[in-house]
Amino acid sequence: MSRLYFFYFLLMYFFLGSPVKDFGQACLVKIQKNDTKWQLTVDGKPYYIKGAGGDKHLDVLIQAGGNTIRTWGTENAKQILDDAHRKGLKVMLGLWVQHERHGFDYNDEFAVKKQLENFRKEVQKYKNHPALLVWGIGNEYELNYTNTKVWAAVNAIAKMIHEEDPNHPTSTVTAGTNPEKLKFVMDELTEIDIYGINTYADIVNVKNVLESGGFKGPYMITEWGPTGHWEIAKTMWGSSIEQNSTEKAASYLQRYQSFIASQEEQCIGSFAFLWGQKQEYTSTWYGLFSEDGKPTEALDALTKCWSGKYPENRSPSIKSVFFNGKENSLNAILKPGQSCSVRVEVLDLNQDKLSYVWELYPESTDLKTGGDAEDKPALIYGRIKGRKTNAITLKAPLEEGRYRLFLFVHDGEKMAYLNIPFYVESNGQDLEIKRVQFKKQHFEKSEY
Repeated sequence: MSRLYFFYFLLMYFFLGSPVKDFGQACLVKIQKNDTKWQLTVDGKPYYIKGAGGDKHLDVLIQAGGNTIRTWGTENAKQILDDAHRKGLKVMLGLWVQHERHGFDYNDEFAVKKQLENFRKEVQKYKNHPALLVWGIGNEYELNYTNTKVWAAVNAIAKMIHEEDPNHPTSTVTAGTNPEKLKFVMDELTEIDIYGINTYADIVNVKNVLESGGFKGPYMITEWGPTGHWEIAKTMWGSSIEQNSTEKAASYLQRYQSFIASQEEQCIGSFAFLWGQKQEYTSTWYGLFSEDGKPTEALDALTKCWSGKYPENRSPSIKSVFFNGKENSLNAILKPGQSCSVRVEVLDLNQDKLSYVWELYPESTDLKTGGDAEDKPALIYGRIKGRKTNAITLKAPLEEGRYRLFLFVHDGEKMAYLNIPFYVESNGQDLEIKRVQFKKQHFEKSEY
C-alpha cells in the first residue's frame, strides 16, 4: 500500500467511518403476533418504530428519541443506509412504484414486468445491509387512479421480495384509508406483511375503518402531522388557512398519543412527516425544519412523544396575532396600497432573545397533488416596515389578488412561524363570485 493511498484511507476512515462491509450481517426482522398484539422484532428483540419521513438531520432525530427513517425510493440508498447504520438507525427503504397519474400504464405488461425486475436488482443490492428494517413498496400509487391492476403489480413485487429476501418484511402505503382501499389491501395484497397508511387530520378515523373492514393485521402510520391543506378551513376566496407552528405542535402531540401510541395491538409505529422542508401549498405546511435547517416547534412535541420529556431548550411559541387590530383575523381584505398594522405576541419558556423576520408572497398557484414538486412563489419586496420586529406596518400590494404574509421567529436554535392569507380587492366585485371562479380554475380534488 502506498503512503498516499494509506493517508487517503485514514482520512476517509476519520471522516466517514469504517466501510459498510465491516458493519456485519443483515438483521433478521420479523413481524409476528403474540397473543393479541403484533410485534416487530429485530434479531429477536422488540422494535417499535419512532420514525421520520426523510433522510436529513439524523443527529436531531436521535436527540429527539427517534430510531428509524423512511425513504420513498432508492436514490442514494447506499449512502443513506450507511449513514443510518453508523448512527444506530434503521431504514424503511422505499421502492417507488410508478403512478398512473404520472403516465404509467398498468395494462402494459412489459412495463409492469420491467418495473418488477428493476426492483429485483435493488432488492438484491441492499437486502443484506444491516440498517435495512422493512421494504416500502410504493407510496400512494392509488391516488386519483382508475386501473386497479396496480394492486396485483404491488403484490407481485412483494412476492418477489419474499423470494429474494426472507429476512425483512414487506409493506405498502396508501393515501389514507377507506373501506374501498382496505378491501383491495385485504383481498389483493396477500404478500404484504405490514399495511402503511398516510393520514393527517383523518387519523381520527383510521381505527374505525380498520375495525369495520375486519382488518386484523399489523399497520404503520407512514405519514402524519399537521392538518392537510385539503382538509382544513379555507378563506372565502379559496385559500387554505394554515395552522401556526404552535397549533401544529399540539396536533402532533395529541395525534400521537391518541391515535398512534394508544393503538399498540396493531400499530407497530409511525413516521412523522416531513423530516426536512419542502414547498407544498406553502413553504412551511409540512416541513419539521425551516428552509435553512432550523428545527421548528413541532419537534419539541415529537421529542415528548418519543422520549417522554420535552427538550431543555424549547422553541418559541405563538400566543396571538393581530391583523389591523383584530386578533387572528380571518378573511382579511385590503385595498391596493392600504396600510395596516400587524402585531404578534410570542412566548419563549427559556426567555431567549428572539429575532423576527416577516415576508410577503403572492399565494401559490403551482398546486399539485400527492406531494408532487411545486415551485415557491417569488418574494415581494418593499411592502413591510419594521420587518425585523414583532409589530409591522404592511402596505398592501397594488395588484388585486391573493397574498400570504409570513412570520418567522428565531431563538438562535429553533423557530416558530405563522402565515396570514389576505386578499387585495380593487374593483369591488363580489368576492363570493371570485371564490366560485377560483374553484373552477383551480379545482382541488380531495387527496384521500
